[in-house]
Amino acid sequence: MRAMTGKLLLAAACTMLCMKTFAADITGAGATFPYPVYAKWAESYRKDSGNRLNYQSIGSGGGIKQIKAKTVDFGASDKPLDAAELEASGLIQFPVVLGGVVPVVNVEGITGGRMKLSGPVIADIYLGRITKWNAPQIAALNPGVTLPDQAITVVYRADGSGTSFLWTDFLSKTSPDFREKIGAGTAVKWVTGVGGKGNEGVAASVQRIRGAIGYVEYAYAKRNRIAYTQLMNRDGRFVQPDEASFREAAAAAEWSKTPGFGVILTNGSGWPVTGASFILMQKVQADPERGRAVLQFFDWAFKNGSKMASELDYVTLPPAVVRQIRQVWKTSVKDASGRALW
Repeated sequence: MRAMTGKLLLAAACTMLCMKTFAADITGAGATFPYPVYAKWAESYRKDSGNRLNYQSIGSGGGIKQIKAKTVDFGASDKPLDAAELEASGLIQFPVVLGGVVPVVNVEGITGGRMKLSGPVIADIYLGRITKWNAPQIAALNPGVTLPDQAITVVYRADGSGTSFLWTDFLSKTSPDFREKIGAGTAVKWVTGVGGKGNEGVAASVQRIRGAIGYVEYAYAKRNRIAYTQLMNRDGRFVQPDEASFREAAAAAEWSKTPGFGVILTNGSGWPVTGASFILMQKVQADPERGRAVLQFFDWAFKNGSKMASELDYVTLPPAVVRQIRQVWKTSVKDASGRALW
């Protein structure tokens, strides 16, 4: 009897050890907006758990296509999918991190955070109506600032992009003409300028082209030391992009009242081009261990990733929202037999 008990205990211990050390490499693809923080989290998570994350920074449009095609374990998008699309595709959606999209410029004599711009003025730049940096509309927002007689080159995202969605949604809300002629979307028909692929491509183009203006996630602007501008928000205040202004923009969000947590934060208080990055997963996981591994990674990130996110100028979610997300995991992510994975 004692020998059998000992064998059972040994078997149980072995099972627990195997479960603890099980390593599942997971794959994700999508938004370039959160790539810096996902890369940082993945590096730290691998050291803690031995598990690896391979995240392809290909743009929100690509991430949505890949998760629908079931070629990755999760997709990432800065444009939330609506309830009908989530249901039709068998997906769940939850936010992970918040950040800001910022205008970046390469203008002679202009340093980071000095120039002031508004939504209507940027809209007219992207519509091709304002073509010089010393135009009266820009000068009126920047008294005392010497603006050069320099041509403006517009830079935009050439790929399907949640960053573009946030940018065009903000401009559409502040300019009726922009809304009518270009509109909001992950991929729109621009009327002027040159395209760059990913936040990386836009950042590189703005750095290379004198007189350029583009839009990138704030971490890219800081990391590449590109001059960014202040923006006028809905309250009529000029604000700088930083953690405080991102948090202010997100403070009034009603996550639980929106299907799939799909809150859009543009043109509010705080920084007016703030947005969340969302994760998309299949509700029914063909490989339960990999599905569970995805949830374990983001659970780890919610518990351990705030400091790393803050260092890269992202904002993590309030604890109450994280609790709601974990509850969705419990009720919505299952294996083929209907058994919950969380």
